[in-house]
Amino acid sequence: MTYFESFKTWFLGLGEQYQVDPLFFGAIYVGAIPFFFASMAWLIRRIKQKKSIVLPLLLSGFFFISAYLYLIVVGRNIPLWVYLFIAAMVIYGVYSNWLRIRRMKP
Repeated sequence: MTYFESFKTWFLGLGEQYQVDPLFFGAIYVGAIPFFFASMAWLIRRIKQKKSIVLPLLLSGFFFISAYLYLIVVGRNIPLWVYLFIAAMVIYGVYSNWLRIRRMKP
């Protein structure tokens, strides 16, 4: 068995173990990227226009966590370290985007 086949078997086995479809997770993860960037652009534009940023902010947050939300809702017996990793990713994402938005304020 090649390294790629071993990795594929292991990766797909994780889906069975935790009752999550890894391909669906990947599709959500990759598919949300353009929507995330579009909502961030909308958010920055609204900040510059000094208009309400509630909706673009909520959408940006949703698209950022959508794949992880699927994992949390659908997954079973997910180890604690995965939840901690997701929390760390969300905290880092919020912080880094907050810094980026602050730099772009007029």
